[in-house]
Amino acid sequence: MALAHGRVTPAQIARTAGLALLGLLPVAFLVVFFAWPVVAILGRGFSAGGVDTVLADAQTWQLAAFTLVSAAASTVVAVVAGLPVAYVLARVKLPGVGLARTLVLVPFVLPTVVVGLAFRALWPDGGVLPLVLANAFFNVAVVARTVAGLWSHLDPRATEAARALGASPWRAFRTVTLPALGPALASAAAVVFLFCATSFGVVLILGGGRYRTLETEIYLRTVDLLDLSGAAALSLIQFAAVLAALALGAIARRRRENAVKLKQSTPRRPRKGEWWTVGAAAVVIALLMTPIVALLLESVSTPGGWSFAGFRALASTGTDDALQVSGWVAAKNSLAAATDATLLAMAVGVLASVVLVALRRAPGRLARGMGETMDAALMLPLGVSAVTVGFGYLVTLDALPGDLRTSPLLVPLAQALVIIPLVVRMILPVLRAVDVRLRQAASTLGASPARVWREIDLPLTARSLVAAAGFGFVVALGEFGATSFLARPDAPTLPVAVATLISRPGELNNQMAYAACALLMIVTVAAVALIDRFGSVRGHGSVGEF
Repeated sequence: MALAHGRVTPAQIARTAGLALLGLLPVAFLVVFFAWPVVAILGRGFSAGGVDTVLADAQTWQLAAFTLVSAAASTVVAVVAGLPVAYVLARVKLPGVGLARTLVLVPFVLPTVVVGLAFRALWPDGGVLPLVLANAFFNVAVVARTVAGLWSHLDPRATEAARALGASPWRAFRTVTLPALGPALASAAAVVFLFCATSFGVVLILGGGRYRTLETEIYLRTVDLLDLSGAAALSLIQFAAVLAALALGAIARRRRENAVKLKQSTPRRPRKGEWWTVGAAAVVIALLMTPIVALLLESVSTPGGWSFAGFRALASTGTDDALQVSGWVAAKNSLAAATDATLLAMAVGVLASVVLVALRRAPGRLARGMGETMDAALMLPLGVSAVTVGFGYLVTLDALPGDLRTSPLLVPLAQALVIIPLVVRMILPVLRAVDVRLRQAASTLGASPARVWREIDLPLTARSLVAAAGFGFVVALGEFGATSFLARPDAPTLPVAVATLISRPGELNNQMAYAACALLMIVTVAAVALIDRFGSVRGHGSVGEF
């Protein structure tokens, strides 16, 4: 009766309070390993003075404008390229669609240094165009998978009715399908813009000293110039852009969740003019594979012809001891750090997802508000400068027991921050899809909450958990931003070793860098194929919800 009148019972209030306490664990992790280091660095920057001077400098806003405009350009390219691919993934039944689903995901999880070197193999001089295209290259999968998730649920009869009334295919798409896809497009575009505006490795390799963004300028001012006030001012501008993108993404996600309640459509063979869309998708996928093929060719190309000299040289430290350890030791460091980061991210991400789902199902605005706030907070690490976080670690973590600044867990902690939001976005939609009636029936029969999770939720979400762990592992394996700042010279990861090699003279160093990138790419492709084959969940896909 209390529920019928909209009142919340004391038992429900107690349950919400219990959920809030459980949610404090992932929130505490974010506070200690994200908010505290970032606030510490910003505080030092403000205490040093000069932030107002940097904000008043016209060059600061020119830098911000270039960052936002280039990110917006990359977002537009990614959306335009991702739409035909999304159509094929959602509506087309043809041989090879499964392969296309895997191939389009590969660029998204490739290490940034790999993509930077791949595009440098095509554009040796770098520039704005390759920079924009490289950032779009990363994010076509976000658009394709996110939009396909909604497109597969749209009732095709609305478009067919428009065609029957005389509308051309383009007009039917523009007036019926495109507005229905609006929430997914806005959600994907917000996330793509977020990723592009905070891109680091690609800009560092392709932009060089000519083109800088807020992210690379923060790195320059923090590491090379020790200008903390300037870095703090730039971080504020970047943070404002990130909050705007997150707010837009959250609004779009809520609209998309309501839209997804439509019926599931059945893929079919294309008809007449639809083959043009299939052809466009094929062209996009071929273009996505072009930099990858170029990098593979570059890894075995030498002035004297084809050779595996770069791969053999990974057993050494390079010309003039460019590295302090061999390439294979760096690869071992990468695997160890990525494994630790994945285990940590899964522990935090799964717990956070469980709490978010429970808060959403709990009655009352307070619970839903808490869930929305926590959800937004979990996304923040994606949009804050990795350099700011890394430098913050060095000035704060000595206050914790054991002085984590010298711990081998320092790099995995930073990498876990990057992949926790991705883990949450993959697991959340699957947990939300679990029929609540199954859980209620188990509880009615006397099962404890832990047993309900073990007997109901875990079997239904196991494939998604596997996909999230594999996805997080390959992302951590190639993480470069924070790792480049925190990894010790005597314990570099493979992406850091690649960046070191390409900055040193010598043909062998260059060959080693491309060979290391080829290894990272091969491991990534293999992992993505396994994730898509064994970890995907029907109706959700491997990328999940952004």
